[in-house]
Amino acid sequence: MLSHRIYYTVKPLLPRRVLLMLRRLRIRRMLPSYTHVWPICQDAGIAPKGWPGWPKQKKFALVLTHDIDTDRGQDKCRQIIRIEEELGFRSSVFFVPERYSVSSDLRHYLASHGFEVGVHGLNHDGKLYQSKEMFQRRAVQINQYLKEWNCSGFRSPSMHCNLGWLCNLDIRYDASTFDTDPFEPQPNGAGTIFPFWVPGNGESKGYVELPYTLSQDSTLFILMKEKGIRLWKKKLDWIAEHSGMALLITHPDYMEFDGQLAFDTYSAEYYEEFLNYIKTKYEGQYWHVLPKDMASFWKKSFA
Repeated sequence: MLSHRIYYTVKPLLPRRVLLMLRRLRIRRMLPSYTHVWPICQDAGIAPKGWPGWPKQKKFALVLTHDIDTDRGQDKCRQIIRIEEELGFRSSVFFVPERYSVSSDLRHYLASHGFEVGVHGLNHDGKLYQSKEMFQRRAVQINQYLKEWNCSGFRSPSMHCNLGWLCNLDIRYDASTFDTDPFEPQPNGAGTIFPFWVPGNGESKGYVELPYTLSQDSTLFILMKEKGIRLWKKKLDWIAEHSGMALLITHPDYMEFDGQLAFDTYSAEYYEEFLNYIKTKYEGQYWHVLPKDMASFWKKSFA
């Protein structure tokens, strides 16, 4: 965790262009050593013991999520939601309660139109897991937002995670892990493309963990500068072949809808193209649900 503290101490002092350049260099240096486990780790495709299969005999499951890291992302949120509505998809949107003013109108629109709202940390300042005492103090505030927003799900910023500590939150599920992603600050993945149950400790109740299994858009298009969705399609096809859960995180913060790209954005057409790929290639074959519904199914099956 020392490296995390150093990063978040230095981060406000450096221009965003410099931070991105450093992160791009790091990934470029690491990538040759991890091609055997990224974007696909073969061991992650092993189904859990007693696996009954997805409801309605579907081939695989699909869960779409968005992290709204800044005001910029919140301003673009309705545009990405509109694309999903037109194509017949629904997603969960995770907001940072105390980093920007979260729009109650937007939250209510999402809840009333078949989408879901989740809590994405508290401040997004890298300090949530600085100590157990810090986490417990912030957990009280996070639980207040969970209750106020009528949320059942949480995701930690930057995919920092301590599954045991998260039992302090009043959640049905957490979504702060991944199957394989060696480029994250905490690179140890969950090693599975299926949800899993995290038991409670003492008086704390357990919850369902939902790892993301498709590479984040920020990794592919901002840091690696991929010019297309070939890696998304490759991983989705592999997940479908292994009857897993395809869970995607995207960030409207980094999307552009008018073709005018900045140094830290990519075209939203990539996301729309991917949704169309899912819909056309796998029509009728996937169980598309919100995270809260996935958590309910998994708890009933495996808790």
